[in-house]
Amino acid sequence: MSVSLSKGQAVSLVKKGGATLTHVRMGLGWDAVKKRGLFGGLKSQSIDLDASAVVYDARGNVLDQVWFQQLTSKDGAIEHSGDNLTGDGDGDDESIAVRLDRLPAQVHSIVFLVNSFTGQNFSQIENAFCRLVDEQTGDEIARYELTGSGPHTAQVMAKVARTGDGWAMTALGAIANGRTFKDLLPAITPHL
Repeated sequence: MSVSLSKGQAVSLVKKGGATLTHVRMGLGWDAVKKRGLFGGLKSQSIDLDASAVVYDARGNVLDQVWFQQLTSKDGAIEHSGDNLTGDGDGDDESIAVRLDRLPAQVHSIVFLVNSFTGQNFSQIENAFCRLVDEQTGDEIARYELTGSGPHTAQVMAKVARTGDGWAMTALGAIANGRTFKDLLPAITPHL
């Protein structure tokens, strides 16, 4: 059963029966807003959003990142599905799989971002979401609708962080501007 999250809301990543999830996937999906063509018909456009994950230690230091130019973390525990340049299709357009049980002990949190590399803003995007999936069962654990369409080019989507008994996901939904994860590092800091 999936939980629909609101901005700032968290969900524990503990399975029924108390076991901790070990392999999750953050999925990102979006569609381009259809524009009116010359003769009144609807015309599709391509929107290139990018999903990224930035890995932090407990002091807020960046340990690693996964994005379209580095598809696998240095330790191999995090993998990006690859760059979708259009948003075409149903379901997850890009995803980042995380093997929580393989992360080094110094990893405290993973922050997931979405940004427009080409600079198109969120007013040109619809049906955007991020979701967390249990990779062992395929079950959706949580979903966060990326609301707040406007002139921003990025969002700090969600954070997965260690808790006393495992991991928890928090929906962040903080709007920002930037073309890559590097541009968004200052926007992440308040959420660590």
